[in-house]
Amino acid sequence: MSQPISPAVLRERLQWRYATKQFDSKQQIPADVWQALEDALVLAPSSFGLQPWQFLVVDDKALRAQLRPVSWNQPQITDASKLVVFLGLRTTAVGDVDRLLARIGKVRGATTQSLDSYRQMMISFVQGRPAPELGAWNARQVYIALGQFMASAALLGVDTCPMEGFDPAAYDRILGLEGSPYRTLCVCAAGYRAAEDKYALAPKVRFAKDEVVVHR
Repeated sequence: MSQPISPAVLRERLQWRYATKQFDSKQQIPADVWQALEDALVLAPSSFGLQPWQFLVVDDKALRAQLRPVSWNQPQITDASKLVVFLGLRTTAVGDVDRLLARIGKVRGATTQSLDSYRQMMISFVQGRPAPELGAWNARQVYIALGQFMASAALLGVDTCPMEGFDPAAYDRILGLEGSPYRTLCVCAAGYRAAEDKYALAPKVRFAKDEVVVHR
């Protein structure tokens, strides 16, 4: 069994991270570190395990230059080592349920019959809700993955900046997502902070623990 990190290390890494405003465009995330962060995305939890997402890593510099003007001209879009666009399914259908079950069968060797009750439960959930509600539910799953990505990055010493300051419709158009099952929900830049980023050393502003963590 692997040795967990200490509580002190966890607190230190979460204190260290912040929404990086200025990235050092000359510093690139090493390939092995980035692969670990992609694995963190793949391993993110989701309700029913349906994984209603895709994570679009935009490496093309010209494409990122197109995205910057529709992102309030924020420099993180072009300056960060990596840019991940978090996509969510617009809705969920029976086909998405069967896709998951096929994967379960392949990975775990489970038979179709053994998964039938699980299938019926998921189908009942999906068919019992309108498409917009399912789309909103999918979005919430995507934000779970965003949180896991950011926490994992902090543990590996990689800076991140989650972003909603952009035009989602323009992203969908530029990235060729119009008419696809997926839509843009949020963006996260990743890399290494610039030395001149004044926010790096600014104290975190959080409400007191006893105000936000309630015990009953």
